[in-house]
Order: sequence, then C-alpha cells, then structure tokens
Amino acid sequence: MTEAGLKTRDIKPNIASEVLNSKEELLTGRYSAEIRDLLEQRGVIVFPGIAFTDEEQVAFTRTLGSTARERTGEEVFTVSLDPEKSTGVEYLKGAFYWHFDGVIQAKPILASLLSAKVLPPSGGDTEFCNTYAAYDALSDEDKQRFADLRVIHSNWAPLLYHTPEPSQEQLDLFASFGEIELPLVWTHKSGRKSLVLGCTATQVVGMDRKDSTLLLNRLREWATSEPFHYSHKWSAGDMVMWDNTGTLHRATPYPLNSGREMHRTKLEGEEPIAA
Repeated sequence: MTEAGLKTRDIKPNIASEVLNSKEELLTGRYSAEIRDLLEQRGVIVFPGIAFTDEEQVAFTRTLGSTARERTGEEVFTVSLDPEKSTGVEYLKGAFYWHFDGVIQAKPILASLLSAKVLPPSGGDTEFCNTYAAYDALSDEDKQRFADLRVIHSNWAPLLYHTPEPSQEQLDLFASFGEIELPLVWTHKSGRKSLVLGCTATQVVGMDRKDSTLLLNRLREWATSEPFHYSHKWSAGDMVMWDNTGTLHRATPYPLNSGREMHRTKLEGEEPIAA
C-alpha cells in the first residue's frame, strides 16, 4: 500500500488491485492519472463497498476520460436479464462467455466500470483475465509464430453459444452487428502487447478450420488460466473497473430470474486494434 495519495493493495501477482480511498477523495479527480496507470498495469481495479450512486459513478468516470454513451444515448446502462430493466437481454446472454466489449468498433472502449446494485442468491461473479500478462508469458517461439496472424471476429458467434439452433430472425439480427478481421496480437500505442481473443473469435485467417479452432481454444485456456485470472465475488456497493483493451471478462452462471442488476459506465476508446 502506498504511504499517501492513492491507497492500493494488489490482489494477485499478475492481475487486480484494490483502491481503498474514500468516494469523496476519488470524486476530486486528483488521482485520475494514477488510476489510469494502475488500470493498464493491473487490468482490473476493485473499489470495495464504494457505493456510488449513478450520478457519482458518472462523475467519477468523467474524471478519467470521455464517457462512452450507449446506442440509446444514456451514460449509465442497466445490466440485467429482466426485460423490464434492460433493452439488451438477448445480447447480454453472451456475457457468460469470455469476451471484450466493442470488438467491431473502430476504437474499442478503453474501460468499463460496473457497480453491484442487486445480487443473485448464488453465482453471478465476474471473472477476468489479463491478456497483457498472458502474452508476456508466452515463449519466444510462440510470440514469433503469432506475430502476423489475423483472426475473424463475428458478433453473431456468441449467439451460437447460448442458442445453438437460432431462428433465422435471431441470426439475421446478430449477423447485422457485423464482423471484422483483427490481429491476434495487439501492439498498443504504449508499445505493450496483448492477445485479442474471446467468444467472437471464429477463424484464424488462412489456417485450416480445425487447426484454427484448436489454436484459439488453446490460447483462450492459456489466457484464462490461474496465473492471469481473477474472479470477483460481488458484495452490494462494490464497483469494479477493468481495462477492456487488455482483459477478457465473463459472468458466472446465476438464476436468470434472480433480478441481478448491475450499473455500467464506460470510457471512450482511444486507439484502434493494431498489429
């Protein structure tokens, strides 16, 4: 823990730290640069029991950069499988599988901030993995092998995880969200590198389909394995912030009618995915 200023505690060696300052201190914005640096280095920041209101969460998010609005214009998005609370129920079913947000966007969002409002009686944790650390730990041979590989990412792919025999209407809707070819290894403007993986990754360009599937599966298992993995067990009032450009995340199963409700804000993306 630092002596003064931003008060932090590392949770695991390769991923996740807690920030222990009060909400009053955090809302001043005086620690914004330190928080952004910590986010890039650690991937996940936990603010235990901070209990931000929606207005405070938006204000805090704005101290860190430009907020990213949802398609319908709001800055706070309700993450819930209750159709009376959220407009994105079908799409949110893909949240149970490893992914990062905004894969199709020209500049994927920099970070998400998620606050726990209503928790289920069981399950509903959020898992993260650090794809910077996972890349760094690869062998030199693998780094050389993967340097120029490119992968097709499709926003319709997660639909087939939870609805393997969709209606044509469902598939048409998800296919309309688009697909994109991306490098397997993202070279960030900082010079650091991370793996670009997740349930949207469907095919390594130019590779036999079976070999492609085996490679993507192997890398997902590597990146989400214990050294790079953190699972957050929520308490009401917790807020967790993660670097969307250098982590994957997913929710663990929970009763779908439990009323689980989380409120999310986001930071606008600042760089495209580049080789």
